[in-house]
Amino acid sequence: MRRIRVVIAKPGLDGHDRGAKVIARALRDAGMEVIYTGLRQTPEQVVAAALQEDADVIGLSILSGAHTHICPRVMDLVRQHGLDDVLVVVGGIIPDLDVPKLEAIGIKGIFRPGSAMKEIVGFIEQNVRARRNS
Repeated sequence: MRRIRVVIAKPGLDGHDRGAKVIARALRDAGMEVIYTGLRQTPEQVVAAALQEDADVIGLSILSGAHTHICPRVMDLVRQHGLDDVLVVVGGIIPDLDVPKLEAIGIKGIFRPGSAMKEIVGFIEQNVRARRNS
């Protein structure tokens, strides 16, 4: 079975990417192939990278509070490009009130500060495996 391929992106104007790099390293250490797109990516660039890299997962790291604007656009593009089998997760500063909104648009995993790396790795492995077996 091929390794899980994850595109990690920092969409928007947020210039802090240490957390994204820590997550990328943890996913690599768990045996996943990780493509980090870098800072200040547009939703279009993120989805294009997922298409080009044949990603199983798109991981968005958003600390700026722009998740309510960026995530819906990413999910629209995911659907437009037929990437319904791609797991989309987001990490960052996500207020409790916004969690149901993100889940309603199709974000499957929401990880906030303090989430354990083991939890994130396990969530991705379990959900990608389930998608591949369905």
